[in-house]
Amino acid sequence: MNLSNLPLFDELKDAQTVLLAGAGGGYDVFCGLPLFHALRAQGKTVYLANLSFSQLSSANEKWHPPHMLEVTPETIAHEAYFPELHLVRWLRGQNIETSIFCFPNEGVATLRANYRALCDLLEPDALVLIDGGTDSLMRGDETGLGTPIEDCGSLYAAQELDIATKLLVCVGFGVDTFHGVCHAQFLEAVAEVSRKGGFLGVCSLLPDMPEVEFYRAACQHVFARMSRTNSIVSSSILDAIQGHFGDYHSNARTSGSKLFINPLMAMLWTFRAEDVARRLLYPPSIRETQTWNETAQVIAQFRSTIKRKPFETLPM
Repeated sequence: MNLSNLPLFDELKDAQTVLLAGAGGGYDVFCGLPLFHALRAQGKTVYLANLSFSQLSSANEKWHPPHMLEVTPETIAHEAYFPELHLVRWLRGQNIETSIFCFPNEGVATLRANYRALCDLLEPDALVLIDGGTDSLMRGDETGLGTPIEDCGSLYAAQELDIATKLLVCVGFGVDTFHGVCHAQFLEAVAEVSRKGGFLGVCSLLPDMPEVEFYRAACQHVFARMSRTNSIVSSSILDAIQGHFGDYHSNARTSGSKLFINPLMAMLWTFRAEDVARRLLYPPSIRETQTWNETAQVIAQFRSTIKRKPFETLPM
C-alpha cells in the first residue's frame, strides 16, 4: 500500500468476481454504481444485490431459495416503488445485461441464509457492502443509530460468509443527521476501526469521472419514474459532487427541511466489513432473528438496558 494507490482497489485487484450489495435497504445499491462501472472497466465480473424495500411479493418469477428475487428487465411487478426494476431496465438500455438479486427486509438469520445461497450461486471472491450514509458504523450505544436493523443484518451476514475479501463502503457523510446520527460518533468509530487496521481510507467522487456520470444518469432515469419516492441520499450525494453547498434542495421530498450539502458527502469511506461487524454490541440472539420485527425488538431491548453516549457537536 502506498500513496499512489487507492486501498479500495488494491483490496479488489485479485478478485475476478465481485458482488456489490446494498446494505441498508432502498436505494443503497445505486450508491454502488460508480464502483460497478469502475470494476467492470477493469474486466471483472460484477453482480448486484440489494436489501430491498420494494414489493417483492408482487413479482411471481425468478425466485431463488430460500427467499430472494432475481430482478431482470422482464420482471413484472408492482412498479410504484421498485427502484431495482427501473435500474435493471436502464442498465439494459446501456447494453449491460444483468440482474439485481433482491433480499426481502427480514431478520438477520433469514438475510444470512439468502447471502449464503447467493454466494453458492454466483461464487464471488469479493463482497462489497454499500451503505448510502454512514450509520452502518453505529455499534449500538450511540445517541442515534439511523437504520440499524438493515445495516447490522448485512454486517452479520457478511461476517459469516466464506469469501476472501469483504468490504464495507459508505458514501454520504452527513445525510444521516435526519435520522439522529451523531457524526462525531461516526468519526470516533472510524478512529477505532483504524486502530484495528480495518479502515482503508477515503476517496472522492468528482463530477468529470465517467463513473459519476454513469451514476447520475441512472439516478435521473429512475427518479423520473419514481418522482414521489426518489432517493434523498443519492440526490444529496450528487448535489455535493456538483459543488452545491449548505441548504440546497434538488429533491422535492426535502422541502421544508434544512440540509447541509457539503463536499464530505461525495467521499467513499472504505472498511474491512468484519472489523466493523466485530464492534457491534448487540446480544448473540440477534443473529437468529427471522423477521424485521424480531430484530427491532432485540435492538430496542438492548438499548433500554445501556447508557447511551450523549450527543457531541463537532468542534470545528
